[in-house]
Amino acid sequence: MLATQSCSTLIHDLTEQLANARHQTDTLFDLVKPDSLYERPISERHRIIFYIGHLEAFDWNLFRERALGLKAFHPEFDRLFAFGIDPVGGGLPTDRPSDWPSIAAVQDYVRRIRSVLDEKLTGALLDSNASTSDGFPLATLLNVAVEHRLMHAETLAYMLHQLPFDRKKPQTELLSVNTPAVVHRSIEIPAGAVTLGLPRGGDSFGWDNEYEAHTVNVPAFAIDQHKVTNRQYLEFIAAGGYETAAFWSDGDNRDNNNEDWNWKSRQGVSHPAFWKRQGQQWLYRTMFEYVPLPLDWPVYVSQAEAKAYARWAGKSLPTEAEWQRAAYATPQGDERPYPWGAKALGAAEPAEHFGSFNFARWSPVPVNEFPLGQSAFGVDGMLGNGWEWTSTEFAPFPGFEPFPFYRGYSADFFDGKHFVMKGGSARTAACMLRRTFRNWFQAHYQFIYTGFRCVSR
Repeated sequence: MLATQSCSTLIHDLTEQLANARHQTDTLFDLVKPDSLYERPISERHRIIFYIGHLEAFDWNLFRERALGLKAFHPEFDRLFAFGIDPVGGGLPTDRPSDWPSIAAVQDYVRRIRSVLDEKLTGALLDSNASTSDGFPLATLLNVAVEHRLMHAETLAYMLHQLPFDRKKPQTELLSVNTPAVVHRSIEIPAGAVTLGLPRGGDSFGWDNEYEAHTVNVPAFAIDQHKVTNRQYLEFIAAGGYETAAFWSDGDNRDNNNEDWNWKSRQGVSHPAFWKRQGQQWLYRTMFEYVPLPLDWPVYVSQAEAKAYARWAGKSLPTEAEWQRAAYATPQGDERPYPWGAKALGAAEPAEHFGSFNFARWSPVPVNEFPLGQSAFGVDGMLGNGWEWTSTEFAPFPGFEPFPFYRGYSADFFDGKHFVMKGGSARTAACMLRRTFRNWFQAHYQFIYTGFRCVSR
């Protein structure tokens, strides 16, 4: 892994990445007023205090015995903060604030782990052949630790977004709402092949679900040039979209084709979670305040809501392979590492003029804000400004092997209830904008920075 880098460069890069990732999550926790750290902004998730301990507990449990041969100094906290939750079909947590340790005790646990890991990992990385008891290079585990934390830097943003405004330290945010008028059209994508996944044995890091690389032949289809906007979604609402059962009937669900409708009705869902009706006006919930609904921003919804809109529009959500082909394939038959390829204005790596990502801002921007980020076929905004739902169930690629040091990372969610998302949001780290990265969530989860675009076949 990463064999082309010198030992000293590798040590510097990985330790710097971990320090930067810690800064991202520390900054997030600092947004919360001290008396609100035991709040639970989203009912399906742990209280905030859990995540303060979890990020360090994850790193400690990953490295302690497997790579560094260290003894536990607080096994109770190691277990308490080990795993997050993702309840399916009810079963919400019922713990109380008093069930959790004091913030002082948790912060002491965090400081102690960081001190020990920083010392021991630096020494261990000096050995260019350092590996773990599982036979994986130590660098692989460090990449896991970095990306795990950066994933939480995004999912924590979702959670804190739902925390009442008066429980956060206010910040001033400059919103982007004015761009040239968005012209919506479909772009024809010819039939052709696309590569999904990473080949084993390469220099790039990837999670277990990214392996192995394989080719998929994709029939011709047409895809929306832009993500669906709040303006377009308003038309769906005005047309009775949330009251029409036919739009919520999932003909692909063999067990119960009314599951989405039943969920919507049971939960009383009548609009996107980021919207609020005030008299005759719709408002949008940003991280720090309500603002008039920005009509050209992408709409953020659950997959169930996205599918209902697509049916109303006479279209569908793209499959993972269709989305991949529209984003990375070219008319010449090759594939790009990023949708924009190599541009004259700069390197092909993710940069601010290609899209809204890498913690660039808190809120979305208009869907046509970054024309330089178009794919070879002319599809706009496929990286950043909101993940995109696909219709593909999250499932293993051929040749899948779980990481022995994190067996449940992917496999626990191969349950037919989680669906692949591609792309990235404004709060997605640049390292996870790679072509093979796969995100996933339940179809009925509304609180993520995820939009969609539609296809016709």
